[in-house]
Amino acid sequence: MRSNQQQNNNSSAVYVGARTKRQEPQQKRKRRNPLKDSRYVDYLDVKFLDRFINDQGKILPRRITGANAHQQRLLAHAIKHARHLALITFVEQDVA
Repeated sequence: MRSNQQQNNNSSAVYVGARTKRQEPQQKRKRRNPLKDSRYVDYLDVKFLDRFINDQGKILPRRITGANAHQQRLLAHAIKHARHLALITFVEQDVA
């Protein structure tokens, strides 16, 4: 049988991670809702819709835009409608 001293020496040598410092979780900043008062998203307002499209032409997710689920669906529908009418390009041609 091992003595208590041998067990303590082995256990402290094996587990090194106990001495590392824990970092405090950072508080998440609440994103501002871009469609706060608007009920309708106009598909003809290309300048407004460009805020919700990245440089490759993809629709940005709601975790980045800050819109709620219903508003994100309205945005996606308006962007797709504007693409269909050729107001917004589907994919950027000069993306390197």
